[in-house]
Amino acid sequence: MVKKINAEINKVYFITKYTLVHILEGTGNIQVDFKSYQDWEDKAIYLEKGQYIKFMSDDFVVRFIDFPDEILFKSKDVRILFKHLISLGYINFNECEDCQSFLNTTVFNDKMSNLIDVSTEQWYWQNPFQANKEEYQVIFDVKDVIDAEFANQINTKSLIDFMVNTQYDVQHLVKDKIGISIHKLIHKKQLTESKKDIAFTDKSIQEIAYDQGFKDAAYFNRFFKNKVGQTPRQFRDNFDYQNRDTFSQDIIALIQEFHKEEHALGFYAEEMNISVKTLSKKVKQKMNTSLGQLIRLQIISSAKMMLEENENVKDVAYALGFEEANHFSSFFTNYVGTSPTKYKK
Repeated sequence: MVKKINAEINKVYFITKYTLVHILEGTGNIQVDFKSYQDWEDKAIYLEKGQYIKFMSDDFVVRFIDFPDEILFKSKDVRILFKHLISLGYINFNECEDCQSFLNTTVFNDKMSNLIDVSTEQWYWQNPFQANKEEYQVIFDVKDVIDAEFANQINTKSLIDFMVNTQYDVQHLVKDKIGISIHKLIHKKQLTESKKDIAFTDKSIQEIAYDQGFKDAAYFNRFFKNKVGQTPRQFRDNFDYQNRDTFSQDIIALIQEFHKEEHALGFYAEEMNISVKTLSKKVKQKMNTSLGQLIRLQIISSAKMMLEENENVKDVAYALGFEEANHFSSFFTNYVGTSPTKYKK
């Protein structure tokens, strides 16, 4: 099924089928499973059942493309798209001509499995963890075990015991290729699923602790606060899933209106009638990013739009509140990875 929507700001879109999220228009952050991303442009994002996505601005136009389960299980290679290891699952859309060809077609019908095939090929070509195909299969076998057993007191040793049909040193392979230990992958899964239960259900904290494999609710509270910086109850209150207060929308609207002339945090704090410290803390808690990052992101987005319209670099710099064009060029190069002049070309 293909569905095109104007995404609501700060709304949680739950993923109930294996889904390709194709962002057609928009500026600002997206959030997937409590993690914020600014670098979603020119990417096709693959999400599996149980994940969610939020759009942190009100100008996103998005296509959701759902895949039937039978397509997903014809090959183990498909796991590379949907089972995320440490970050967002995506393919570089602008590098995959076949992917563009499929996604520019409004009706996919029997070509949906072909879209999966070309996307998988593109992902292997990107090779984000610099591994060969056999090594990837072992790594994703580890991910499968973690997803199935994380709430059953699994640890590194017991996980490796599941991996009886491999000649690899599994612990070393995972650490070497994706840069994180099996132990931390297990804790990451526990933490993400705990956050979902806390944010999206009315279960008691004690019940959540037991469901996520913790024998002691007090230990779960300490574990959660150490990792997140808030207690489970504070996290539930700050995520504000049911009430969906307008804080995120208000601060985004302010930044969109004033980012060209106002770069200082103090201005936005004054407009929100709170201190810089309180505003910064609230942005971090509710949006999982920093106030400075939100401002920088909006400046960069406006700069890209103006440069794409072939405006002079010096004019763009002054329009965005930079006193010197070279200051703007340094800022843009630092965050985009290329100079404004090269970006125009």
